[in-house]
Amino acid sequence: MTWFAFQSPLVFADASKAQFVKVGPAMPPLLFLSSGNLVADRRFEFARDLQLKGDLGAAADLLEQTVELAPNFVSAWFTLAEIRDKLGQREQAIVAFRKARDSDPEDRHGAGLRLMRLGAEKLSDMPSAYVQSLFDQYAVRFEAELLNDLGYRAPALLFEAVLSVRAAARKPAFFRRAIDLGCGTGLAGAAFANEVDHFIGIDLSPGMIKEARATGLYAELEIADMVAGLHAKPDMSAELILAADAFVYLSDLAPVLNEVKRVLAPGGLLAFTVETHEAVGVIIGAGLRYAHGADYVRDVIAQAGLNVAELKPASPRNENNEPVRGLVVVAKKI
Repeated sequence: MTWFAFQSPLVFADASKAQFVKVGPAMPPLLFLSSGNLVADRRFEFARDLQLKGDLGAAADLLEQTVELAPNFVSAWFTLAEIRDKLGQREQAIVAFRKARDSDPEDRHGAGLRLMRLGAEKLSDMPSAYVQSLFDQYAVRFEAELLNDLGYRAPALLFEAVLSVRAAARKPAFFRRAIDLGCGTGLAGAAFANEVDHFIGIDLSPGMIKEARATGLYAELEIADMVAGLHAKPDMSAELILAADAFVYLSDLAPVLNEVKRVLAPGGLLAFTVETHEAVGVIIGAGLRYAHGADYVRDVIAQAGLNVAELKPASPRNENNEPVRGLVVVAKKI
């Protein structure tokens, strides 16, 4: 099966490389996995055109015909599911999302995430292939969209929080060795560059690592998920661990915090942002990222054997021109 990124229904991308066409903020980029059937792929294009024009019923009808022609056409099933969901046809959406996931066991479209959002399945972590595909698509334009369109401020919030905690402890805000989890293109690295001697960046997306490497901010860069990346580090080998807008892709923070506790040196700090909500526990927010309740965050930090040094409300970014509710947190290893 050939896969590539696909955003406009009127431009058929060369299957050997990713192509993106900006069609407007209302329609996010769609990962396209070709059916291998030219007729089915062309019908999918027409259906996407109808979807973009707002004719959801006609788009759904055409996609139903498309999956009859190509029963394992994952992108068609996923798009059909999105449309059924938009039309309020929950049960039909659930069936189509499950068909999409069955057609691609790696779940690069994130159909399982949508099923959780619909309440059809229990909360669990996002598929790593979905997260990698998502950020590989965005890597080149990631910084421009975050900073110019979304008012991204997580690194600045973490920098301010870390300085505050260090000042309260009457210690200098300098760290010999730091780890940037989910480092992306290096925005958190840039914020802390003058305060860190040896910076390690870890990210699941090769595209993001490529962009981070170009900054020259990191002594080491690794392609890995956060838990696996930390697991490979020696005990007590870092004085600072950062996770700027990275834990929003984890439902359960316990595994990563347990590794953080092991890797941090005594007195070391973990600084991170999360999105939050008023209820208890963890939910999937409207932006398809996890939101962690404040009580959950406090409890999971304590269970990992860390102490909360600072936890306060702070918005890491905007969405739909509104600040996203969030927390900025600094935890300390005693």
